[in-house]
Amino acid sequence: MSQFVKTACFTILCSLVYIVSLLSFSGDAAADPEQNIEQGMIVRISEIEIEPDYLQEYNSILQEEAAASVKLEPGVLAIFPMFEKERPNQIRVLEIYASQQAYLSHLQTPHFIKYKTTTLKMVKSLRLVDMHSIDPATMADIFGKMQTAH
Repeated sequence: MSQFVKTACFTILCSLVYIVSLLSFSGDAAADPEQNIEQGMIVRISEIEIEPDYLQEYNSILQEEAAASVKLEPGVLAIFPMFEKERPNQIRVLEIYASQQAYLSHLQTPHFIKYKTTTLKMVKSLRLVDMHSIDPATMADIFGKMQTAH
């Protein structure tokens, strides 16, 4: 993978994490109502293990589904698929939905249904991990530093 692609992927991932840190729960909501606007947002990491024989096909289908979801669904803020460098059949997907309703709507879309039905035999295991930001202020500092480092 070229240095440009690595840098682009890292920048996209960091931007998504930054967005999550800004929009997730952050301390006393009554103290700053603007920080609580996206309180109903769903942030999740999907941990997926793929059968090795299906990896290339699975990745293609997942890439298509993620792109369609972000492009076509206003409530899907991010679906960012990644894989572990040492174990490429270990997929992680950062998912960010504007609300519970956006998530439930996403599950009914033709592109998600196609993804789910065509990849069912390819998935060895699936774990959905719901997330919340611990320290959005520090995350903002980290990403501010990244902008000056490039």
